[in-house]
Amino acid sequence: MPYYGFRGGIHPMYNKEKTANKSIERYRVNVGDEVAIPLSQHIGAPAEAVVKKKDVVKRGDLIGKSKGFVSSNIHSSVTGEVINIQNVPHPIMGSIPAVVIKVTEVTEEFTPIELADKFQENVLSAGIVGLGGATFPSHVKLSPPRKIDYLIINGAECEPYLTCDHRLMVERTEEIIKGAKIIQKELEIDNLVFGIEENKPDAIESFRKFENKYDFELIPLEVKYPQGGEKQLIKATVNRVVPEGKLPLEVGVIVHNVGTALSIYEAIEFKKPLIERVVTVTGAVKEPKNLLVPIGVPVSKLIEFCGGPIGEIKKVVMGGPMMGFSLFDLNTPVMKGTSGIILYRDSDLPNLNMHNCIRCGRCVEACPMGLVPAIMEQFALNEMYERLNEWHVLNCIECGCCSYVCPSRRPLVGYFKTAKREIMNIMRQKKNAGK
Repeated sequence: MPYYGFRGGIHPMYNKEKTANKSIERYRVNVGDEVAIPLSQHIGAPAEAVVKKKDVVKRGDLIGKSKGFVSSNIHSSVTGEVINIQNVPHPIMGSIPAVVIKVTEVTEEFTPIELADKFQENVLSAGIVGLGGATFPSHVKLSPPRKIDYLIINGAECEPYLTCDHRLMVERTEEIIKGAKIIQKELEIDNLVFGIEENKPDAIESFRKFENKYDFELIPLEVKYPQGGEKQLIKATVNRVVPEGKLPLEVGVIVHNVGTALSIYEAIEFKKPLIERVVTVTGAVKEPKNLLVPIGVPVSKLIEFCGGPIGEIKKVVMGGPMMGFSLFDLNTPVMKGTSGIILYRDSDLPNLNMHNCIRCGRCVEACPMGLVPAIMEQFALNEMYERLNEWHVLNCIECGCCSYVCPSRRPLVGYFKTAKREIMNIMRQKKNAGK
């Protein structure tokens, strides 16, 4: 199958060289350490705590039960005693409830999940969500109401700095493929496709070795951001366009991240819940690393484990530089969607002094969704949300391409994020008023 590509996109400095060849290291907690495991680490309803203060929990024990269809289970990543259920820092919501556990024993054993007859129930039981950053509960995506003929496994990892997926693809190749084959078999999907960006030749080579054995197609992808965006990846690999306001299943496609496929393999094969993930710690840190981290470990501990910062740190980002979030508190815990921790000094950051729009059109050329950010910005500034809706702002995937290419440093994606929230609130209010 050829590479079809997608419109728009950008070519930022990728800065992956510090960690691209760093093997994954396990971050180990110590007796006496505290982890804070948030009850909301996914899109949808927060989990409901099923433990209380002074309870003793083992690694892998259920501590938060999914509340509703679009929700996910939460498990303890350590063995220890629950010392509190309290709010902890969160980069978007300010603070969220979490189960705080003091480690009493260091072990790699875990409490296995109980497997049911239904595949989707096992994925829910293991608390698996999309590990590419979106954190959509995987059992929901794996319950399509119609026939799916393409399963695409996303190995693009197009965000600058991040190499956690890259290392998984090199070090856990066959397990990722087995996880994808489990999904393919359970959902009776005809075709399995892996998409990996060409700046990861070692990962491509690792998968090529298994292409015939496991009957899948590997498509090397152009190095272009946001190549890993779901709609962009679908267009680039199978040349299908997801209609506006619709999901990939409308065109017979499901997309999963490589880390998600690996977690599904571990859940089905070893009954292992999602209690840890790989995180890239990089930027202005003495020893950049890819770390396998228990969920709930504070960001500050990871920075310390990597030798501490270099110089005076101006900004710390959770996730990638394009779609990640600035942290206001280094006690923020690692969550299921935490792909990276990036430290920046003042000298690492671009000059963000804002100027008037010069109508150059670069944002229009860069937008992978075909939007017109320069005009939409004026509606956003004037809170003209109905007009913004008419100009399809809800189609914005918040990739940040428009802000990146803007010579006037207009914070376009920030305006659109705010506008989308306002429009969704207005739509909810209208819906409730009509009941």
